[in-house]
Amino acid sequence: MHEFSHLFLDVLRNSVLITGLVIIMMLLLEFVNLNSHGRWFSRLRQRPLGQVVLGAGLGLVPGCIGGFAAVSMYSHKLLSFGALIAMMIASSGDEAFVMLAIIPKQALVLMGILFVVAVAVGLMVDKFSHQNKKRHPEGCQEGFPIHEEDEEREYKREKPNVHNLRHPSIERIVLLSGVVLFIIGLAFGWFEHDHNAETHHNQLNIFNEYWLNLVFAVISLFVVWFIATAADHVVKEHLWEHIIKKHLLSIFLWTFGALFVIQVGLHYFDIETLISNNIPWMILLAVLIGIIPESGPHFVFVTLFATGVVPFSVLLASSISQDGHASLPLLAESKRSFAKAKIVNALVAAVEGYFCYFVGF
Repeated sequence: MHEFSHLFLDVLRNSVLITGLVIIMMLLLEFVNLNSHGRWFSRLRQRPLGQVVLGAGLGLVPGCIGGFAAVSMYSHKLLSFGALIAMMIASSGDEAFVMLAIIPKQALVLMGILFVVAVAVGLMVDKFSHQNKKRHPEGCQEGFPIHEEDEEREYKREKPNVHNLRHPSIERIVLLSGVVLFIIGLAFGWFEHDHNAETHHNQLNIFNEYWLNLVFAVISLFVVWFIATAADHVVKEHLWEHIIKKHLLSIFLWTFGALFVIQVGLHYFDIETLISNNIPWMILLAVLIGIIPESGPHFVFVTLFATGVVPFSVLLASSISQDGHASLPLLAESKRSFAKAKIVNALVAAVEGYFCYFVGF
């Protein structure tokens, strides 16, 4: 019983750490998006290569902002179908934040590979596909949540000001309190892994280096300033409604669930041998699960790779096939385009995953 409680607390501690890091990075990305006033997404190259590169680049942006922007541009006939495919291949949704947090080196390598594959496939699709000539006949839907026009004009009128703290809203107080507590936890080592405990040799060990926690604590101080000085509508509509309410709970639950299942399996069952002997099936499973247009299921494969249970080929197949919920607006806009894009993604994921597996990468 004591052993199980220790495992539970360890998973809980790691889940809080990962969730906190993900939210901090999301808040920072939201800050950059707001202060750019949408200019990042306003200039498009007319050449096919430029569109595909832009699509792949937007896909690499962690979270949903880049994906929503690409879908909006595609629905407004600003990006080609190949560029849309490139975005979906390069995108890993909210899981990109988690990979950057727990496996930063491998995440950067993965992003490089995803970008190359996305550009190559996107160009091939544009060359051989007739989708661009037909151009999704279901029309153009306005209002994708990428915070450009209405929010931009309002944000220009209300600049960040420390006087916004005079009468703080409940949302601002909760956000500031949560980030400050997270900073204190990082600074005092509350989230550090217990190396002296008797655990399974493959147990996930996240951010056990104290100096790295301090780096994120310093970064989080900038987030405190952002929250404290942002206009009220920015705090309520962008930070609270878009990030906290839509992402925090789901990220924590999926992270905790994935970590708990994997840790219990590693500790009480010899699933490492079972899975490692069935990698081809794991690749196929990763491809199929990646078709689901939602963030969360991919956490399982990230965790399995982080613990050393599955090779890079499984993570690559999952990352190519899935795109978080970036493609959900596409499903509402053009079900035909969504289906075609997902089929292409799944095929590319299977080919790349099995290729890497058979060459031993």
